[in-house]
Amino acid sequence: MYACKYPHLFSPIRLGHTYFRNRLFAAPMGYEYLTSRNYPLEETIAFYERRAMGGAAVVSCGSGAVDSRRGVIGLSNPYLDDPTALPPLYRLASAISRHGAVAAMELQHTGANSYICAARGEQIFGAVDGENAMGQFVPAMPEAVILETIEAFADAAAFAQFCGFGLVTIHAGHGWLLNQFLDPTVNKRKDRWGGSLENRCRFLLAIVQRIKEKCGRGFPVDVRISGSSCYQGGYDIEEGVRIAQQLDGKVDLIHVSAGSHEVPEVFTITHPSMFLPDGANVPFAAEIKRHVRTPVAAVGALADPELMEEIIASGKADIVQVARGLLADPDLPKKARAGRREEIRPCLRCFECFAGITTKRQYRCAVNPETGFEQEAQWAPSVCPPKRVLVVGGGIAGMQAAITAVERGHRVILCEKGDRLGGVLLCEEKVPFKRLLSEYLDYQARQVLKAGVEVHLHTEVDAESVERLEPDAIIAALGSKPAIPVLPGSGAGRQVTAEEAFLHPERLGQRVVIVGGGLVGIELAVYLAGIGRQVTILEMRETLGDGGNPVHALALSNEIKRHHIEVVTATRAAEISEEGVVGEYVGDVYTLPTVPTIQAAVLQSNSFGRSLRAELEIGTRRLFPADSVVYATGRDPCVEELGPLRFLAPEFYEVGDCRCPRNILAATREAHAIARDL
Repeated sequence: MYACKYPHLFSPIRLGHTYFRNRLFAAPMGYEYLTSRNYPLEETIAFYERRAMGGAAVVSCGSGAVDSRRGVIGLSNPYLDDPTALPPLYRLASAISRHGAVAAMELQHTGANSYICAARGEQIFGAVDGENAMGQFVPAMPEAVILETIEAFADAAAFAQFCGFGLVTIHAGHGWLLNQFLDPTVNKRKDRWGGSLENRCRFLLAIVQRIKEKCGRGFPVDVRISGSSCYQGGYDIEEGVRIAQQLDGKVDLIHVSAGSHEVPEVFTITHPSMFLPDGANVPFAAEIKRHVRTPVAAVGALADPELMEEIIASGKADIVQVARGLLADPDLPKKARAGRREEIRPCLRCFECFAGITTKRQYRCAVNPETGFEQEAQWAPSVCPPKRVLVVGGGIAGMQAAITAVERGHRVILCEKGDRLGGVLLCEEKVPFKRLLSEYLDYQARQVLKAGVEVHLHTEVDAESVERLEPDAIIAALGSKPAIPVLPGSGAGRQVTAEEAFLHPERLGQRVVIVGGGLVGIELAVYLAGIGRQVTILEMRETLGDGGNPVHALALSNEIKRHHIEVVTATRAAEISEEGVVGEYVGDVYTLPTVPTIQAAVLQSNSFGRSLRAELEIGTRRLFPADSVVYATGRDPCVEELGPLRFLAPEFYEVGDCRCPRNILAATREAHAIARDL
């Protein structure tokens, strides 16, 4: 007999006059892929609809602009002051609500950080005179504009309600306009809109009251606040409690986040990185919950139904807001409700989603190949005759290819030469901040077996074995091998690869030089420094590599500083001596063609970097003492191993690193697409 494992999480809740089917809400999330008029496209609608189909009680569309002339930070905010946006916004709200979820719209005004408006020549305003994060002078918002803005928020809420949205979230956190007024460290105004707590909250409370007047007392209004600024110079949780108490009884939900969007060192606290624990920001919600009667929502690094159940059952919060967890698996609510926790695809907190919208203005997910392409996934590929498919290699790409091929109706045999599925990334399973990756590899291995794939471990594939199996198609996912440079010196030959260092850190000495400053080298440095090693990163390029993921780079830069890791760039490893690595300065010949990310935060204190470069000449050498030297110099595809397999079946495909070493995102998407094409 069925018994719900998470009865608190899946009990309904009433906010205003609206009942919500459970306590798991899809947190506000903006979408960059809009029309030139900032209307949602069919792809946009499919993105949000998919999470409604997965069982979330609320699906919230983020970054709705209440004042497109003075309050927009970026290019892609739906304009809630544009009446011509009614048809597409109605279609968006309808697509969400028809699946039983409540469509929500976030109301946002970015105030002093309205960079796009300033670039268009519009006058922007903050709470007080000052410079914004881009160094632009921004004057204090005059009272006449404050009153206009109150009306703009209320008009936007009424428009959203008319479009079919059943809840609005007033964004009063993360350093945006309303947070600029709430923050006592910022708002030093001398009029009725600043100074005392009551004055600082007056703007926000006036907006809430006006929305209730326009939309009705029963229309649910959620206010998102930062429980704490989380940086030196900002306000703390005690002030967050006082702000929440001003809202108590006046709003329907107090949504407690943390941090400030435009402060780099806390961006990855607002959006917790892999270096932070699950539910990292829940304590802020829990503390506020102790002081108010209004329902409270927690957000931040939430994807485990066990944790979410405990949060609600223990009274830390009444609602949990989930963002990236629903990108990784939009069916998380349905699976948890059915007691199928082991089938929930883990979010890695790797920031590939943020990297996508930051660099390509398109959502994506390292572990879910459908994210950002939901409209394509709605249409099944044409029916094809079932085939006998041989997948060679059980890493990220091989496992995904096998799972997708079975979903298409094919019979799949997977051969892996090792004793476990997971591939090269198994070497990182001891790394604390890669716990979610380890869980994902275990999840995929379970999905392979559950799908009915015939798995052969300890099995190398050759022409004879392929002839016995007689496959119609071979998907080669053989992976890659470490690229090991040949360096001169008396110490050459005693260095190890990054893979070996991850597997056996106990074999390394106290002083470690890592040759290679890409993501693998940086993450290895953080891991080794975290277990007490003294680490230097030696990188030949002018900058460290972010692998196309500038948001994860922010988190890494914080870890580099926290662990006092020495970073040396524009320097190649010239020789391995008995004492360590001899580095040779090569200048900026190898500059990476990417926007600076890690380097801006790290090189300011680089003892052999930017601060001394004016005195260095090309060819300058320095010894970096080391007890152990680790190569993190990239990987080479297993091209030669592919040769014997290439012409043994009518169809042959190469996926993952054996074609070109890349990341989890690329391997997953490629394997999924090729298996769908069979």
